[in-house]
Amino acid sequence: MIDLTGKTVLVTGGARGIGAEIVRTMADAGADVILHFTSDAEVAGKVASEIGEHRCRVLRADFMDDHQIRQLWTDAVAWKGRVDVLVNNAGVFEAASVEDDFEAWVDIWQRALQINLIASGHLCREAIPHFRSLGGGIIINIASRAAFRGDDAQYMQYAASKGGMVAMHKTIARAFGRENVLSYVLAPGFVRTEMTDVFIAEHGEETMTRDIPLGELATPADVANLAVFLASGKARSATGTSIDINGASFVR
Repeated sequence: MIDLTGKTVLVTGGARGIGAEIVRTMADAGADVILHFTSDAEVAGKVASEIGEHRCRVLRADFMDDHQIRQLWTDAVAWKGRVDVLVNNAGVFEAASVEDDFEAWVDIWQRALQINLIASGHLCREAIPHFRSLGGGIIINIASRAAFRGDDAQYMQYAASKGGMVAMHKTIARAFGRENVLSYVLAPGFVRTEMTDVFIAEHGEETMTRDIPLGELATPADVANLAVFLASGKARSATGTSIDINGASFVR
């Protein structure tokens, strides 16, 4: 049994899907959790109410605004006086075809890079000096299978943003490991969330599972359980690594 009692964890994009499951699983393991959300306060509040206000703090920040990202970190630290684990989970997955209007293309590319990559970079910038002051800390980046194998044509901006996250993570692990700052990547393929449920309703589940040897979608719990293990500090020498969660649909 992993015990995270005494640890404070910041989870970005924690209101739904993978993020919400990470919030719940971290709390179940004993951690105090900061749940970041962007737009759906009601949903975020429901997740937090399952845990209790003394164990889960809800904070809003729009990741298109760099200053709100920095303020999120400041407010997260202020709650318990420290953050021990940063989980960069927030992200957008929007289609942009090369045939699209150029202005629409630019907008989606900028959103993907800002929310999926730059916001994570800003939070890592804030976290690293803080972790130094604590004698160490852990960063868990939720990337994607797309970072390593690419994605469909209309999601090249998503793959690029997640590929950038992986490169950032490797650099952090190499540059700050001597200061006990540990960095990991979890790289899911298709995960059964509200987003994939919409796709399944339109196209059928077989469309998503036909290239997965395991024959099933991953679950948010598959990702959350690994995140909790990494947050425990029981895999120190694995810093710098990326863990695939894709049912062997892409094996490296």
